[in-house]
Amino acid sequence: MRLSFWLKTAFLGPGRAAQSGGNEDCWLLVAPVSNAREQGPEAAGEVRPSSAEPLLQVVNVSKSYGHIRALTDVSFDVRAGEVVGLVGDNGAGKSTLVNIIAGAIRPSSGMLRIDGREVHFNSALDARMTGIEAVYQDLALALDLDIWANIFLGREILRPGLLGRLGVLNKPAMRERAAQGLRRTGIRVGSIRTPCRSLSGGQRQAVAVARGLIWGSRLLLMDEPTAALGVEQQAKVGELIAAVRAHGIPVILVSHNMPQVHAICDRIVVLFRGRKVADRDARSMRIEDTIAAITGAHLRREDAAGVVA
Repeated sequence: MRLSFWLKTAFLGPGRAAQSGGNEDCWLLVAPVSNAREQGPEAAGEVRPSSAEPLLQVVNVSKSYGHIRALTDVSFDVRAGEVVGLVGDNGAGKSTLVNIIAGAIRPSSGMLRIDGREVHFNSALDARMTGIEAVYQDLALALDLDIWANIFLGREILRPGLLGRLGVLNKPAMRERAAQGLRRTGIRVGSIRTPCRSLSGGQRQAVAVARGLIWGSRLLLMDEPTAALGVEQQAKVGELIAAVRAHGIPVILVSHNMPQVHAICDRIVVLFRGRKVADRDARSMRIEDTIAAITGAHLRREDAAGVVA
């Protein structure tokens, strides 16, 4: 029965498979997309990065903590359907910049523009209302809650009428919308009634990414999503990012996994001691070039060349 339902779900989709009879506790995985990625965006159903006006513009953003400069005049753009790798050594300012874009931190100077219009986020809620979602290393999941409850965490739907005014949750509506959202994203994680504590690391990551994709209609930020995962689960995260990209939603990926960054990203932005030192097409950079920019080796080579001259 489990095998037949898995096959039905894989070919018919979870809704039609349930109608035809089956067990909703079967596990489903994201369809592999790596081969299609190598064949080109059209083969993978991906949306090519647009050359039109950027969706997000980071303009001369700086952040200081007293006398400590975490960021200094950082600028870069992100376009629809683009995956941008944001890399740098520990303390380079990557997480600070992601938190500024996510609304969790306010910059000391500089600005953010969405669709060409300047925006000011006073909180992460402001950024979320704009359609910006963040997936952090710790995933921010409530492990004792089911998948559907985690998707609606902080966005709970109340019962209509008096019950809603008393704070009674509309659980059937949230379960239905969570299932619809997961089907729409193409990310398959299993029964929505499964507690997140019983999921593997890769499955928890899938829930966090699915939540970001369901609510993040404009931009998805991923801060070290593979740091605590094994090799196989890291590959699954790569498939999840490709699924997000295929919806035309841009992704900013913070990672120390250089092979994965080069394989997934369209562009790579490198921070060194709070400053942007590189912003190049990923295909024009070797991993060695990226590591040199991260460690500041390219600056030392330029200084040495200046001394020789």
